[in-house]
Amino acid sequence: MAKSSRKQIEADEIKVLVELQKNCKDSLDKIAKRCGFSRQKTWRILKHLEKNKTIWGYTAVLDEERIGMKRYFLLVKGKNLPIDNEIEKNITDRQLDKAVAKLGIILDDSYWLHGTFDGMVVFSAEDIKTAKKFIDIFKELYKESLNITDLQLIEKIVTIKKNGFINPRIKETKRLLE
Repeated sequence: MAKSSRKQIEADEIKVLVELQKNCKDSLDKIAKRCGFSRQKTWRILKHLEKNKTIWGYTAVLDEERIGMKRYFLLVKGKNLPIDNEIEKNITDRQLDKAVAKLGIILDDSYWLHGTFDGMVVFSAEDIKTAKKFIDIFKELYKESLNITDLQLIEKIVTIKKNGFINPRIKETKRLLE
């Protein structure tokens, strides 16, 4: 039996990744069937993707309102880029996560950006007051080292699509869009 080419292996990996993004909770058998692969081949592909960190983890898509939280986006503009070693260590050690945990804040995503803003932090908090406390902690950790020139806090009103999933309660929230 001939070995698969690198190009074919990559195409197979992409098939599995696409299926995982549709619903990673599906059974291995269902994912394999939709890809047209055996269960064993699909398992090997998944293990390889996890080992090489193409797949970082698995998560549930939550409705923040159902758990008493709201979603916020913090846009950050700074002058001092590239970042220095101290701030890089602070970011990689996840100092912000540790600093806001006592407030019940959940940090979902953080990005360096190319554009009008240099960074974005996506988080969930109980209310706007708690979100503003988050900003105070963020400033304390990063203001000097990033030389922050602007912070914009944005509150999510309605989720239409999240992580590839259409909001199952979109018809209920439609009234907010009118």
